[in-house]
Amino acid sequence: MILGWSKQTNLSASKAQAKRSSRLSQKGIDNQSSQVSQTSGGNQRTNRGQISQSHEPMSEHKLILVKRRTRLEELIVRYNTVQQAQFYIERLGADFSDYIEEDQRYRQAIQLAQQHLSQLGRVQLIDREHVPNFIFGHQDIVVVVGQDGLVANTLKYVTEQPLIGVNPDPMRWDGVLLPFTVEDLSFIVPDVMRKQRALREVTLAKVELNDGQVLYGVNDLFIGRKTHVSARYEVRLGARSEQQSSSGIIVSTGMGSTGWFKSVLEGASGIVGSEAWQHLSNAGSTDVASKAESAGRANTGGFTWDAPYLYYTVREPFPSRTTSASLVFGQIHAKQPLHIVSQMPEDGVIFSDGVEQDFLEFNSGVHAKVGLADKRGRLVI
Repeated sequence: MILGWSKQTNLSASKAQAKRSSRLSQKGIDNQSSQVSQTSGGNQRTNRGQISQSHEPMSEHKLILVKRRTRLEELIVRYNTVQQAQFYIERLGADFSDYIEEDQRYRQAIQLAQQHLSQLGRVQLIDREHVPNFIFGHQDIVVVVGQDGLVANTLKYVTEQPLIGVNPDPMRWDGVLLPFTVEDLSFIVPDVMRKQRALREVTLAKVELNDGQVLYGVNDLFIGRKTHVSARYEVRLGARSEQQSSSGIIVSTGMGSTGWFKSVLEGASGIVGSEAWQHLSNAGSTDVASKAESAGRANTGGFTWDAPYLYYTVREPFPSRTTSASLVFGQIHAKQPLHIVSQMPEDGVIFSDGVEQDFLEFNSGVHAKVGLADKRGRLVI
């Protein structure tokens, strides 16, 4: 009986010791996990058990992938099927295979971008037309796959979020705003998350109407008529004001100063420097000639993307008994906005970056104040 009791006691003691060892082992694991999770700098344990350094957990970042329709997709929207689109293009003598190749390359780029990004955080894919109404989160990182225009049109709707421009087809497009390829995302995005990537700030233009509506421009703003008829308005810059009739006003940022804005200045400079103009100015008004020569001597180069000012130019101003053409070119800065009051009964518009569909109505009595935006774009470089 005594031996039997002793064996039973030893067995119970062994079970108790095993339970205590299990509890101690589990406690050690919990403590180890706690130490890993509390490591400074938001350290995370990888699948291999290594600790990766980052300023914030990658899971807190949402990756917004912005795409657009290809030319083929636009044709399908218009003609319903690929076959009908092909018939239309080939009937005009164009090569339809180029449309197919572009579409395939772009789709592959989007798919590969999604694969890279899904390994780094939550991914949300949005189309270009949904960007104006999309609410970007504070921690979001925006990845744009497309041409320069898509980057510009997306940049004006974000606030402080960094934007990464990706060229989906470097053999097809020269991307001034597209410094990266899809393959670069695997290391560019983690660098941005850790705040280890340089950002280039971009000055934006802002137009605010007296009814409270606001529109931003990354490259430029256009103020004028929908059609090619003359726009009528009153313009004021500083203490000077005048009535004008023209083909519209272009307001350019530094980023847009090598685009539409430059083409207008190059055109004016080319006219003034031509032999035909010299002949015309010798036979015409000296006053008109001197003004044009001054315009021709203007610098036709661009200015820096982060410049604290904008420039405006008036397209084809027409002087008459009731309109003038002296305030046709000038600088806009924080202390000197440009004020424009519409005198157009209908079809007056303001749009930015060449997107005519996203416009503000600018008809009679509406007052527009054009100046620097209170936010800046942030491009990853």
